[in-house]
Amino acid sequence: MINSAKVRNVFFVLLGAAALALKRHYSGPFVETVKSYGGNIAASFSVYFLVGIYTFGWRFRRLLSVGIALLVVELFEATDGFGVMTNVYDRNDFAANAVGIGLALAIDTVASRVRTRRPN
Repeated sequence: MINSAKVRNVFFVLLGAAALALKRHYSGPFVETVKSYGGNIAASFSVYFLVGIYTFGWRFRRLLSVGIALLVVELFEATDGFGVMTNVYDRNDFAANAVGIGLALAIDTVASRVRTRRPN
């Protein structure tokens, strides 16, 4: 049986990945801000939901997902892409990562409440 919460998480991982891939095509308001920090927000958003797939069923799942995801994305920044990818250091990236995870947490919380209120 497919778990709807895991399917939802996969959807949000892919949504964040799509936002990351499409940000270079953005040309609307605050274009420089979106191009500078939108990738951090989108990637962090995806990492939260990816971690959430693995922490499903754990006690304090959301809290642990936030902590693990924040650790991963902030270490990525601090280690210059884990030495595997090129990464341009910007101290504001740390805040953008936190914003992405905060956004993911808010959406996860709302989506979970909507799912539990739905009739079977």
